[in-house]
This record gives sequence, C-alpha cells and structure tokens, in this order.
Amino acid sequence: MALFKRKASKPGASKKTDAVKAKQLTPGEKPKRRSWTPRFLRKIGGYFAGAWNELSQVRWPNRKATWSLTVAVILFTVFIMVFILLLDNFFGWVFEQLVL
Repeated sequence: MALFKRKASKPGASKKTDAVKAKQLTPGEKPKRRSWTPRFLRKIGGYFAGAWNELSQVRWPNRKATWSLTVAVILFTVFIMVFILLLDNFFGWVFEQLVL
C-alpha cells in the first residue's frame, strides 16, 4: 500500500519534454543564473538579510525615553539590592539568636 501516489503522466509525454516546456521564458524575461555559492552560505546570508529587515521595522525609542527607562532600571536594581541586603542581615541576625 503506497502512502503517496504519483500522478499518471500523459501517454507519449516524457519527463524531458515537460522539463523543456517548463524552462521556456516569456518575452522580456531573463534566464535565472545558477548561483555559485553553496546553499548553507545562501541560508546564512538570508538569515542576516531577514534580521536586518526586522531591525529596520523596529520602532526605536528617542533619547528622552531611553534615559528614563535606563534610570528606571537602575533604581529598580538598587531597590532590589537594598531589599536583599536587609533580608540577608535579618536572617543572619535570626540565625545568631537561635545558635547562641
């Protein structure tokens, strides 16, 4: 039992003539040049071209928004640092009270 069936070709038609028909160009169309670069290099180039395209679509913040977000991150970091230091000192004090 075959999972994939081939299409039946027309009687008298060969694959060679079908390929020749497919390669015929319309007027004004240039033939495609075969690339000399290996496939993996074309894929890497396509990745970077896509990444560049995505970066060009990003709505970048202005200078004022960038500085305000930077200050917010620094303040949040300082707040968390102070909170963790206070917890550390508290649990150190509790441990000393239990051990002594």
